[in-house]
Amino acid sequence: MKQKIISYIHSIKEDIYSLSNYLYTNPETNYKEYKSCSYIINILKANDFEIQENYCNIPTSFYAQYGNGHPKICFICKYTSTENMGHIFGNNVNASISIGAALGLSKVISKSGGSVIVIGCPGGYSNGSELTLTKEKCFEDIDVIIAPHCDISNAQSGTSMATIPLKIKYRQDINNNNKDIFNFTSLDAYIFIFNTLSQLLKGLDNHCSIDTISINNASTSLNSSAKSEAKFYLRATSLTEAKITEKIILNFIHSVSRIMNISQEISLFELPSQELLTNKSLSRIFTHNLKECGIIDIDCYKNSIYGLGIGSISHITPCIYPSISITEDPLISCPSPTFALETQTDHCKDNMIKAAQALAITGLDIIEKQDLLKEIRLELK
Repeated sequence: MKQKIISYIHSIKEDIYSLSNYLYTNPETNYKEYKSCSYIINILKANDFEIQENYCNIPTSFYAQYGNGHPKICFICKYTSTENMGHIFGNNVNASISIGAALGLSKVISKSGGSVIVIGCPGGYSNGSELTLTKEKCFEDIDVIIAPHCDISNAQSGTSMATIPLKIKYRQDINNNNKDIFNFTSLDAYIFIFNTLSQLLKGLDNHCSIDTISINNASTSLNSSAKSEAKFYLRATSLTEAKITEKIILNFIHSVSRIMNISQEISLFELPSQELLTNKSLSRIFTHNLKECGIIDIDCYKNSIYGLGIGSISHITPCIYPSISITEDPLISCPSPTFALETQTDHCKDNMIKAAQALAITGLDIIEKQDLLKEIRLELK
């Protein structure tokens, strides 16, 4: 059956290329991926997948299934582009690999049993719909999840940072007539807080940091009562460490606000994401199959310095997030416009097909060999 998968995916390679090219030439941003979603759904419908559109009330998400019962092999499908920059992360390739793998595995499901599932996950990597779907317990009945992503090198799945997205809202109190109290603006508060936090976190031995700071409507006037807000990400190697540091940060912000006589509110502006727990057993199986399909040079693992939505899924269901090289130029960076152009090369197309074949064969291995599935499940526990 493995040879049948390989042959079938090779026979539809032009369709897989067409999908990648369509997404590339029709880039759509976070939660506006209507054309992309519809194009992918139509491919799956044409291959007899059962489709749930508007999955979990997310208009550009979907749940597609072929077959019945367990084991359930799930491929994550990402198709979002970056605003005004196109597919600089290569999601046109990522989606094509997942769809190719799902179609290949579906052609042997009738004999092997089990189910192949594709979940369309719009949105970004760190704050995409994976977080909402995890909260809604959409992944708990799935046996394994594979989320391939293209990169500048081939690498086994590693880990990622945990993130807590925090928002501070300030409103200046201009009605205080106590002249003994110093008056500070909201901008004063933001500058002091972020400068101090950046130094404070350097002294903590927990690998935490804050970044992606954005400040809106901060006032420099003592007579302004306008609301302002600042957003930032707290990152750490684990969500446990991040929550410990979050308490320190919140206490610090509360203290500064009282001293500066500025009313404040602190909240989350997105769902937190947990660090990625790569399932080593699943990673070993996929890495072996990737080599068998012709991609030989594979690094031990690659860790993400950012948060990943799949990180939260990996604490519930066995997951891997392997890197697939699509470029022969080591000087190209990802994400970048140049990387987006690489998704159109013959080298990318070749590796896209090999990766899809390896993904599908990995799914078949897990379906056919119950001892592998048992090993994968035991590791998560």
